[in-house]
Amino acid sequence: MKLAQFKALLESNRNKQFLLQLPNGKTVPQAFHITEVGFVSKTFIDCGGKVHTQQTCQLQAWLGPDVDHRIEAGKMADILTKATAIIPHDFLDLEVEYEDEVISQYPVADANVTETAVTLVLTTKHTDCLAKDLCFVPAGDSCAPGSGCC
Repeated sequence: MKLAQFKALLESNRNKQFLLQLPNGKTVPQAFHITEVGFVSKTFIDCGGKVHTQQTCQLQAWLGPDVDHRIEAGKMADILTKATAIIPHDFLDLEVEYEDEVISQYPVADANVTETAVTLVLTTKHTDCLAKDLCFVPAGDSCAPGSGCC
């Protein structure tokens, strides 16, 4: 999901609760806080020597001790407004960072809107070889140890 889509969704549902659904289908406990909104830019080189840049808007969700805390969509929209000074544009992919067993970064796959809530549906990230043509990786295979790739 792009940041612009997310902002529009929040603005049109300001009085609804804001929730997060993990890839396993469980919902993050409702007492979470959004502790950071960040612009993340990653520049890296693949094993074939090609340089890549990846940019995202990342929300950090933290589960605090105050079990009665709730975030409404309008409050989330207001938090994003505060971040406009550091977010270069609204066409960034949106990710959520959340600590469960480990700290994970989840891309946003979709959003569900009901009468009472706006729920971001989170998905998982996967690694991949970005230079398959140079590594002679057959379609459908991955860069595995001993494969000669990287």
